[in-house]
Amino acid sequence: MARRPNPVAASSYHLAGITLSLAFLAPLAWAFLSSLKPAAEARQPPLPPWPTTGVTVENYITLDGYGAGFWSHASNSLIVTLSTVVLTVIISVLAGYGFSRFRFPFKGVFFIMILSTIMIPFQSILTPLFLILSKAGLQNSLAGLVMIYVTLQLPFSIFMMRNAFDAVPIEIEEAARVDGASVLTVLIRVMMPLVAPGIITVAIFAFLAAWNEFLAALIFLTDQDKYTLPVLIVAVRSGRYGSIDWGSVQAGVTVMMIPCVILFLLLQRYYVRGLTAGAVK
Repeated sequence: MARRPNPVAASSYHLAGITLSLAFLAPLAWAFLSSLKPAAEARQPPLPPWPTTGVTVENYITLDGYGAGFWSHASNSLIVTLSTVVLTVIISVLAGYGFSRFRFPFKGVFFIMILSTIMIPFQSILTPLFLILSKAGLQNSLAGLVMIYVTLQLPFSIFMMRNAFDAVPIEIEEAARVDGASVLTVLIRVMMPLVAPGIITVAIFAFLAAWNEFLAALIFLTDQDKYTLPVLIVAVRSGRYGSIDWGSVQAGVTVMMIPCVILFLLLQRYYVRGLTAGAVK
């Protein structure tokens, strides 16, 4: 006989879920409502968070007046972020597949060396990275910034992809090999669809890290026209003549979080599956 669910326990479970959801959504809603306040009201104490003297989009218009313009900096962020995602996915898939399926000398040592770089603070290698980019002629360029971001993302991404490939039974790959498929064909047409959640997880992490990164963009870019959105928000935060334009700051925060929220909502089920890939074999 099936056991009936306890209505009190079910109600408590849903109530706790709703409460936690509201706690996570509250800062996002607060930033959006504050961005709709007039500039004078936005400089006042933050309570209540919603506009009391009328709704306006003047903060978004003012935001476009900083630096080279909002859309110019947004395009810089988009170029850097998408390039980082594409390169990170390609390299991590190839490396993860190699560490999972091939045997070669010092395989374990190389993998541990790659993972050990996660323990190195990024701030401690800023000077060497700056000198390397300067010698290579990539300092103050979006391409150099992409290389930095990809390098920082690869250790975790390779670890994720190796686990994802390890979770796929090797018999599937052997069956494709028997049918005459090459190594590259097996990887692209057989293995990649099976590890798609892991690939999407790597892409999401790379996107969020590159889209929101501030320190490297501030240090390695000296041309203001090449600044990304996080650096622009700091310029807005500093304001003109030392004043803080809180309305424009909230407008910038709202615009920056929209792609992240949309991306996560669209791919969240793959994200969860990707994080748990390799947990059970």
